[in-house]
Amino acid sequence: MNHRFSHSEAIAALSQDPVLAKIIIAGRPLPSSRSEDVYVKLLSAIVSQQLGTKVAATIFRRFTALFPDNYPAPAQVLSTPDEVLRSAGLSFQKIGYIRHVAAFAAEGKLAHAAIDAMPDEDLILHLTQIKGVGRWTVEMLLMFALERPDVLPLDDLGIQNAMKRHYALEETGKELKRKMLEIGEAWRPYRTIACKYLWQSLNNAPD
Repeated sequence: MNHRFSHSEAIAALSQDPVLAKIIIAGRPLPSSRSEDVYVKLLSAIVSQQLGTKVAATIFRRFTALFPDNYPAPAQVLSTPDEVLRSAGLSFQKIGYIRHVAAFAAEGKLAHAAIDAMPDEDLILHLTQIKGVGRWTVEMLLMFALERPDVLPLDDLGIQNAMKRHYALEETGKELKRKMLEIGEAWRPYRTIACKYLWQSLNNAPD
């Protein structure tokens, strides 16, 4: 499935929204973060849950250093004792989640060709079968590793805050998400690109 798109077309389309047009002009070009290794990206996402970027990066580096060539192959992750994984700074809960991802990969369910061929919503359903992997985590994977162009992560606090600020939204909870969806309709089929500029506008774009 071809998910490639023209960046200049995306910018032209998004600039029809005057609020977003200003953000894009003030922003920086978006770097590519594409990766074919969905398995490692999922492991990294789990390690990062509820942690600051720097701490998460340190723990993930310690975790990968436990394996040959710094690569946590599924079979090796599954056979590494808990106490060894704990030594990298992982909680028991995260160790459980990491093992679930490794088992899923060991069963051949994370092959890049199959993942790449799945539409966004199908892929969210496929990956949220893994314990510890929620919708937001898969949305981040879609937006960054797979660079799917049209994802709007309604649960992301950064996007919520950016849209509240730039679109003067007062709503909270479900009402806020309804307004976000409404505003985001005008950004289709480039909602990912819009969100990346919104994150940038907060100066805390996720890595």
